[in-house]
Amino acid sequence: MERRLESLSAGQIIPYGGDRAAVVSDALAAAFRSGDRLVVVQQTGDLLHIPAAVHATADAAVGRAVAAFEALGAVSDAAITAFFDRFAANLESDVIWDHIAAANAADVETARAKGRSTTRLIAEASMRASMIAGLRQWRDAPATRNRALETTRHDGWTVEQVTAPLGVVGFVFEGRPNVFADACGVIRTGNTVVFRIGSDALGTARAITAHALDPALAEAGLPPGAASLVDAPEHAAGHAMFSDKRLSLAVARGSGPTVAQLGAVARQAGVPVSLHGTGGAWMVADASADAGRFEAVVEASLDRKVCNTLNVCCIVRERAGELVPRFLKALTDAAGKRSQPPKLHVVEGSESFVPNDWFSRKVVILRAEGPSSEPAAELMPKTTLGKEWEWEESPEVSLWIVDTVDDAITAFNTFSPHFCASLISQDPAAQERFFQAIDAPFVGDGFTRWVDGQYAFNRPELGLSNWENGRLFARGGVLAGDSVFTVRARVRQTDPKVRR
Repeated sequence: MERRLESLSAGQIIPYGGDRAAVVSDALAAAFRSGDRLVVVQQTGDLLHIPAAVHATADAAVGRAVAAFEALGAVSDAAITAFFDRFAANLESDVIWDHIAAANAADVETARAKGRSTTRLIAEASMRASMIAGLRQWRDAPATRNRALETTRHDGWTVEQVTAPLGVVGFVFEGRPNVFADACGVIRTGNTVVFRIGSDALGTARAITAHALDPALAEAGLPPGAASLVDAPEHAAGHAMFSDKRLSLAVARGSGPTVAQLGAVARQAGVPVSLHGTGGAWMVADASADAGRFEAVVEASLDRKVCNTLNVCCIVRERAGELVPRFLKALTDAAGKRSQPPKLHVVEGSESFVPNDWFSRKVVILRAEGPSSEPAAELMPKTTLGKEWEWEESPEVSLWIVDTVDDAITAFNTFSPHFCASLISQDPAAQERFFQAIDAPFVGDGFTRWVDGQYAFNRPELGLSNWENGRLFARGGVLAGDSVFTVRARVRQTDPKVRR
């Protein structure tokens, strides 16, 4: 007989993972009500409380996307093209953008009052332009639904492998308004999308939906719900959505721990995942590195904080005397362009190459929680090289002096999130060895900030994958709207007498 969970008791034992147990806290027991849901993460034992109202909001949004997917098959590719055109035009309208900008300003003010980071939240002119450009790239992209990939011919019959939409894509991402438009790229391939944005940007997302997205869907004749917002600020909304078996793919972007937890929730619900969490690029300078090139690409990799920003710099010991001053100058120049001091973390054992005044000098670093007076440079253990520095205005980076490039490669493969690496070297053979040995989807020989779907491949991205948590899509690093599809087989029989 089916029974429903009506309440929880403080101290109650909840089994997970087959042989382990979690304990219900006082706060969880007090908050849980009849009709609420409890998700037990079998990987970690996390107990995730989903209030009934939050679950209903997520369930309704997914339901709208499911209904829209069923209807989208009858919609022409020309109508999909018109949707992207109208969405871009709406964002380009100053009248419409004024509503979005006002909502964004309120979001930014609220986030700052809470001591939250606003680095990626502000919908400035460049972000607006990027959103518009991305939508127009999807407008101009070729239609790929029902495209024949392969044909096998037999006597009397033929088999085609044909592309087809995957279904409903669930998307949870941090408070970056521009990603809201990127997520709609899955509509180009005939999918629908339901998304939950971080609470800091929810007001902006509501404004984009009401003034730009929903009108574009209606004007183009696409079904309502083809792009559907989960209008709830609670983290539980993401848990509810990723627990929904109606999703064909769950995509998560944001901080590493949050993304990992969301991925675990989706996997145990049987939903495939594509996770885009911890970032931070590494750069290695070898014995043949050109000093001027090295200084230029370091500075270019520290212009702002995003996932592809330089996070760890490794310099071989035999060139450290020459290249460390170049590195420090590039770091200082990058900070100066933001009118801020830089912040340096030096791996223990490498400090002799950094002037003492870096460790003794106090600077004011603008943290998300407010200004902080701290040393310009601090020591760090090698084991923490995987930490991604989430800086606001002051460029922040780790420095490690290595004996060989192989040492840097081993450390990258051991400690990093397996995301992005660059080798500054004039030796082609060294570049090839580096490419073959480094375990990263994005590898280069210069600045690290090239790692961006729209910038590098002219395809607005849903996310940039590291390889830390699996290699979905055959080790592909960029997940874009046109990579979300499945393959169907279609037979055409000309001879009715064919037999096995």
